[in-house]
Amino acid sequence: MAWHQELLVGFDLETTGTDPLRARIVTAAVTEVKDGEPVRHRAWLADPGVAIPEETTAIHGISTARAAAEGRPAPEVVAEIADALRGYWAAGVPVVVYNAPFDLTLLDEELRRYALPSLAAPGTRPGPVIDPLVMDRALDKYRRGKRTLEAACAVYGVVLDGAHEAGADALAAVRVARALAARFPEVGDADLWDLYDDQRGWYADWADDFASWLRRKGSADAASVDRAWPLRVAA
Repeated sequence: MAWHQELLVGFDLETTGTDPLRARIVTAAVTEVKDGEPVRHRAWLADPGVAIPEETTAIHGISTARAAAEGRPAPEVVAEIADALRGYWAAGVPVVVYNAPFDLTLLDEELRRYALPSLAAPGTRPGPVIDPLVMDRALDKYRRGKRTLEAACAVYGVVLDGAHEAGADALAAVRVARALAARFPEVGDADLWDLYDDQRGWYADWADDFASWLRRKGSADAASVDRAWPLRVAA
């Protein structure tokens, strides 16, 4: 049976900021999905231990005060999320993450912050991982417009209720992945680990193109574009 017809797990984070090396986890969701429908859902609210900027609260709805009052200690939350993902990977279950290098790198940085074991042991690959953003960029390369999860849902006919709520985004990411598999047989029929390697190459190609574009614009940010997928390698 093809990978997209088996159990899939959606994963999403809402955070304090946009830099995965510095931001902290505020909410997280892990949603098991079978045949496009959720069958089990886990959610976390953490006290990140730092102020949540107002502009970030405006996106996901969690204030500093609420996180401090209702959130659990960040080290406990971070450890539980990582254990959940490792458990699925050990069982060979793909984890679907829209823009995996952001969420997985941020989670790995949080683990390092609290002196907890990394997502993957040295010399091993974290996964299997399915990243609909990477696949969409590679398979429909010249489509104009944004590549956000909301935009992808519109393109692939996925209903997204409550964008920027971790559970809604995790479920939508899985449904976009399934839609991509249905539309592009080269993805839908692929072996999971072959697809993993394809995504790693596609992301590196995109990063090279993006860095070149930034250099042409004279941007100093070109040097900071990271080619690693599905998470950055620790310095």
